[in-house]
Amino acid sequence: VQRLVGEVPRSRTAQYGRAKFELITSEASCLRSLDIAVEHFQLSSKLQALLSGQERQWLFSKLAGVRDVSRRFLAELEEDLEQDIMEFDVCGILLSHLPDFRAVYIPYVTNQSYQEKTFKRLIRDNPQFREVVEELESDPLCQRLSLKSFLILPFQRITRLKLLVQNILKRSSPGSHEERKASKAFESLAELMSECNENVRRLKSTEALITLNQKIDFESKIFPLVSQSRRLVKDGQLTEIEVANSSLSKRKTASRTIYLHLFNDCILLSRNKENGRFSVFDHTHSRNVIVENRRVRGHRSARFVFQLTLIQNHRGNLREFLLRANTQTEKLRWISALTPIKQEIDLIQHYDSKQVQCLKPYKAAEHDELSLEKADILIVIQGGWDGWEEGYRLSDGERGWFPSDHVDPIRGTNARIRNIEERLRVRRMADQLQTSAAPP
Repeated sequence: VQRLVGEVPRSRTAQYGRAKFELITSEASCLRSLDIAVEHFQLSSKLQALLSGQERQWLFSKLAGVRDVSRRFLAELEEDLEQDIMEFDVCGILLSHLPDFRAVYIPYVTNQSYQEKTFKRLIRDNPQFREVVEELESDPLCQRLSLKSFLILPFQRITRLKLLVQNILKRSSPGSHEERKASKAFESLAELMSECNENVRRLKSTEALITLNQKIDFESKIFPLVSQSRRLVKDGQLTEIEVANSSLSKRKTASRTIYLHLFNDCILLSRNKENGRFSVFDHTHSRNVIVENRRVRGHRSARFVFQLTLIQNHRGNLREFLLRANTQTEKLRWISALTPIKQEIDLIQHYDSKQVQCLKPYKAAEHDELSLEKADILIVIQGGWDGWEEGYRLSDGERGWFPSDHVDPIRGTNARIRNIEERLRVRRMADQLQTSAAPP
């Protein structure tokens, strides 16, 4: 690839051509790392001897399959490049290989939680495993990278491929056949990423539901908690403020803790019990919930307060709760989680909104947070307090909270406008593809 890139005439080293070459060189680099992951780590006789069959499956999953798919993909890219250095079809080849990508990436990514738990347990409980891993990592072949770095490569690769295809799409001529093909490849990768993420969320949610179900006691009618369609949106402890005579004026107040479990279809209100258990005293469907920002005047500790109203609880009654968070950001995150919103936003209204670009990756630690990859561009919806902001990622429309110190403001007006225009262009192409694919 590098030899052929050097032969490209300067007149053809335009942005579109460079974007296509970047995808090929990136895939070649990825394959080299995958070869190390499989040949040096997965197939290590020392490592194999320490692992059971189940541990090998949880630790490496379909890593060899990911490597094989990458190898076939790169081979076809290089063959097409050799045949026609000026018009090689990167996006068309990618589309033809997407079924193979789907077959290996979805199970590999879905296995992520088992992989992480297995790796941590082996490092913690098996000194021999730790020693062998350190020995393998010290090999110059690894270039000081850890086994964990190689294991997370497939998770990063789909995101990287999507960004590279998006770069090709941005630089293709509007209305051209290349633009249409790049748009289809971009949307297909977005769907694959969405399916991977949804599988991970579903698995983690099911595990969380099963664990939570063992810790919950219902004071009244038992609520069937475990469901395949149910997922945890946000949970946490707040302070319930009780105001005498139900007035928000300057009255005598009292407080006690309350725990909320918010799911996509319902909400549970609990009191903490011993040994990490919860006693659910109220619950209702999420459509029966209203949340409002409130203030309790004359109460020094009543900052960061909001009102949660159950229009109709499980007994058919109206219930109101004044809840206090620990910080302004925590309050806003609860209000956002409890307020039904559409994932997409009207970008036309956000030309003047603050935009930021990710400087270092961030892995979401809570359900309402947004994982970030380097170079992600986001429109800031709200925040700036306590080091957190809520944003809308332009590449895929995902929305969530992230730490402010992982991003940097985009100050140029023209750059912000261009970012929104490029997202709108991708949207238009996606709409056109869906319209053309729809049955008459």
